[in-house]
Amino acid sequence: MMKRGILTMALAAVATLGLSTAQAAEPQSCRSVGMANVNWTGVSVKSHLVKNVLTALGYDVELTTASVPIAFQAVASGERDVFLGLWLPTQQKMIKPYLDDGKIEKITTNLSGAKYTLAVPAYVYEAGVKSFSDLDEYRDRFGGRIYGIEAGNDGNLLIRKMIEDDAYGLGDWELMASSEAGMLTQVRRSVRRDKWVVYLGWAPHPMTRNIDMRFLHGGEDYFGPNQGGATVHTIATSGYAERCTNVARLLRQFQVSVDDQSLMGDYVLNDDMDYGPAGEAFVRKRPQLLEKWLDGVTTADGGRDALPVVREAMGVK
Repeated sequence: MMKRGILTMALAAVATLGLSTAQAAEPQSCRSVGMANVNWTGVSVKSHLVKNVLTALGYDVELTTASVPIAFQAVASGERDVFLGLWLPTQQKMIKPYLDDGKIEKITTNLSGAKYTLAVPAYVYEAGVKSFSDLDEYRDRFGGRIYGIEAGNDGNLLIRKMIEDDAYGLGDWELMASSEAGMLTQVRRSVRRDKWVVYLGWAPHPMTRNIDMRFLHGGEDYFGPNQGGATVHTIATSGYAERCTNVARLLRQFQVSVDDQSLMGDYVLNDDMDYGPAGEAFVRKRPQLLEKWLDGVTTADGGRDALPVVREAMGVK
């Protein structure tokens, strides 16, 4: 009888310890999460999806959209906690000082198999422009212009550096900085008129489905090998993952495939959804991903497993 009583008390103590440990897993300051974001479809839809998951778990999330350099500065200073849009290798020079100084840490690779380099419509590629070195031969057809996205973006900086270096004979070309939406409007207008255009392209992105396009070869010195082959990483202020372990567990496990991100982007650009609803529509389409992302994750107060809470919040059956 005494042994049974001791066993019962021991089990109760373990249960109580487990509950209190879960509840004390993170300090109160972790209940507020600051997310940096950039106005790119893929990064934005992922960021809003993570925001909605955290909100469902009881966190207060503030998401701020800015340029890549400002996003890095915000995370390094602790003004924002996390950022899901570090593209490597193209942003290596921009992020390296923060990594070397120990102000930013990589949390995970949230996307592999991406591409980020110059692109042309398929009819231009088939006409002979298959490499960076082919561009200047047809300068007049292109109007001597390369279309990029927002000022300060790493892709624009690489294009500008090529022009400054007169790489591939592009010294007298001009970078036309815009936004993602503005650049794609120009590309679609050119394609409708069968005009020649060269622009900053990347995958995954719905542009690869909506436009018959090709990535150019030969830009390894600027965009890296394998036609700008890239990985996308989640970063955080140094020490954040150790301090806010529950949020960090979600961030480490939040990974998507090229096809996953393309589908989310389709919802935004082709179905005219906002980023938040697009992410939730994706979750309802592929609910099995929640089990991977939320394994071992709890609500902000540590009181419940995250999976059933998020499934209910997002209408996943």
